[in-house]
Amino acid sequence: MKKIRITEKNSGIRIDKFLVEEVFFNELSRGEIIREIKNGKVLVNDKEVKASYILKENDNIEINISQKKNELISSKDVRFKIIYQDQNIIVIDKPSGLKVHPSGFEENDTLVNGLLAKFPEIKNVIDGSQGSELRPGIVHRLDKDTSGIMVIARNRQSFDELKKIFQERKIAKKYLTFVYGHLKNKKNTIKKPIARAENRKKQIIAHKKTRTKIREAVTEYEVIKEFNDYSLVEAMPRTGRMHQIRIHFFSLGNPVVGDQKYKSKKIRAAKEVRRQLLHAQKLEFELFDKKYSFESELPGDFRAFLDSLD
Repeated sequence: MKKIRITEKNSGIRIDKFLVEEVFFNELSRGEIIREIKNGKVLVNDKEVKASYILKENDNIEINISQKKNELISSKDVRFKIIYQDQNIIVIDKPSGLKVHPSGFEENDTLVNGLLAKFPEIKNVIDGSQGSELRPGIVHRLDKDTSGIMVIARNRQSFDELKKIFQERKIAKKYLTFVYGHLKNKKNTIKKPIARAENRKKQIIAHKKTRTKIREAVTEYEVIKEFNDYSLVEAMPRTGRMHQIRIHFFSLGNPVVGDQKYKSKKIRAAKEVRRQLLHAQKLEFELFDKKYSFESELPGDFRAFLDSLD
């Protein structure tokens, strides 16, 4: 039996959706979850509920559903470039279009599946948090359509230390991106807190009426070169919020070129661009008294767009 107390973060969500995405991490289908709810295997505040029940803050859920014991699938078919490895870390150059980790055990085409085929020892490099078994060795993430440098922990000691380094902001990250238009300030720091939208489908800049959890978000940037309709920008996020760079530039009225989630109807989209042109170019940190610095070359689509403007 598993007991969960609902926080503000998960209030307002259907219970079947919550159980699929947050408790069983897609191990059970939504249909299976609904069937278990109908069979009285899920109680809210000691009462049976329907699958459509909307969760409220401080609801107490009692779950009597057996979780499947599954294991991640390793896959030699997942392609990515390894640029460095030692006994503690693996550094890769992630191509755009590659998801970092699976949302369920049945997936086999993510970076983690590919890493397990080459480095099976990372299987148990997790922190025990909810869903951590689906992201072994992962200490930070890039969006599926963002390319560039990532570091992965190869053992528990380096995993814990890297997590600490990221949390304490002792790591330098540098991204290159194209944004629409020309920025008012050619060099500046964006300090706008971020929160999840109430429908949980995207991030928003937090405001006075925001009801979801608000997180500090800071991005430094500098314009490298301006073109007629675009600007090439170097962005240095000082915090690591989901979609941070994308939502910050969108908030300035200069969304990232190719971004399908944070875009403006007033801007004529670059039709030849198939994904957001955001590239994690450089990563610098110190681990166990050793300094590391890694840099990634521009991917082909990014370079092609740049060449088309010159």
